[in-house]
Amino acid sequence: MHDMLAEPIKASPAHAADVDARLVRLSEAHPGDAGTIVDVRAESHPGDHGVGVEELQRRLLEFGFVEGAAIEVLHEGAIRRDPIAVRLDDMRVALRRRDAEDVWVLLERLSPKRPAR
Repeated sequence: MHDMLAEPIKASPAHAADVDARLVRLSEAHPGDAGTIVDVRAESHPGDHGVGVEELQRRLLEFGFVEGAAIEVLHEGAIRRDPIAVRLDDMRVALRRRDAEDVWVLLERLSPKRPAR
């Protein structure tokens, strides 16, 4: 029976580098960038969110920021690019950029207006 199972795909170093380049914090994304949430880890700037890291992580998860959710950055505020508005699956949600630091996204589409790195 195990002979029927597919061999695991071994990632090449070039593929791993490509994934690393596309893995960003949501706070670093630009309007038009779209991808998939791969992790939510409320660990940055503890105490800077107005709530504890566990409470922030709980709130993000309750809003739908969960692993596998589709996300697209729609808009960012005029002052220091804060807050940001995102399409999260079928919802639109606004959040502070510092809270978005704790959401990791694998970008699948980059905005054509994105500044070069």
